[in-house]
Amino acid sequence: MEIKDKNTPRTETQPLDSTISKRRSPLRLGGAALAGLAFSVIAKAQSAVTDADILNFALNLEYLEAEYYTIATSGMTIAQMGIGITGTGAQGGVTIKNNSAASALVPFTTSAFQSYAQETAGEERKHVSFLRNARGNSAVAQPALDLVNSFNGLAVAAGIGASFDPFANEINFLLGAYIFEDVGVTAYHGAAGLITTPAYLDAAAGILAVEAYHAGLIRTVLYGLDAATPSAGINAIATKISNARAALDGTNNDDIGLGVTTNSLGSASTIVNADSNTIAFSRTTAQVLSIVYAGGSGSGGFFPAGLNGTIK
Repeated sequence: MEIKDKNTPRTETQPLDSTISKRRSPLRLGGAALAGLAFSVIAKAQSAVTDADILNFALNLEYLEAEYYTIATSGMTIAQMGIGITGTGAQGGVTIKNNSAASALVPFTTSAFQSYAQETAGEERKHVSFLRNARGNSAVAQPALDLVNSFNGLAVAAGIGASFDPFANEINFLLGAYIFEDVGVTAYHGAAGLITTPAYLDAAAGILAVEAYHAGLIRTVLYGLDAATPSAGINAIATKISNARAALDGTNNDDIGLGVTTNSLGSASTIVNADSNTIAFSRTTAQVLSIVYAGGSGSGGFFPAGLNGTIK
């Protein structure tokens, strides 16, 4: 899927209507099947993990986010930016369009969006460096990452088309970021109850707060773009992504899409992704894995060879 110009009227799946019926994918599953895959992963979840396991789990996810934002804003990988990616486990590269990070540089046309993306890229790289320093010689290496087939598969799973290039334009980039940020918030929230070392818990809470800033920014910008150009169907696409995440983790009810709701004062947006008590959703490590593996067990999606570390 590609949404090119926010001022050009189009439907949310217009570029894909003629091809989606001709394409098939292992991820083209109904909600029940996705839930089944999620529960199969959850069933393998470890009953007890250490603080070191949690930090390495978080580091895997931060590698993914840092690569996505850095490639989109600089046309370089984080290693090319001087960030370490070595460590324990199998070190992998990044599958990128045209096998070139430079070709994935997003052609931003809105300076504010580019500034937001550049700030986020720098912050995600700092998260990688912080977690690597916290783990020292026991830090996991960056695993193999896929920023091409993963998005195509999730586009099918979400029902928004047969393919999706998040680097094609700034709106696609924001929708790609939407996939990551809410998952990051729920992952850190879920990990909080597993961390026993106060200093590590404090650090995790701090990273959670930054990820929540990122998620709120992405959701706010997308909501505003939809309000400015309703014909683009941006809120509808984001909501389908939310529904897919909830189906993949097996709950079908822990993700709020973008749109409008009604309260005692009238209409309100749904920028905050939280439960009925306005508490951010929490996901177990197994539920997070099911999302980033796109329903696969042990590997798949953004991590074609799986994560490094104990939690995988």
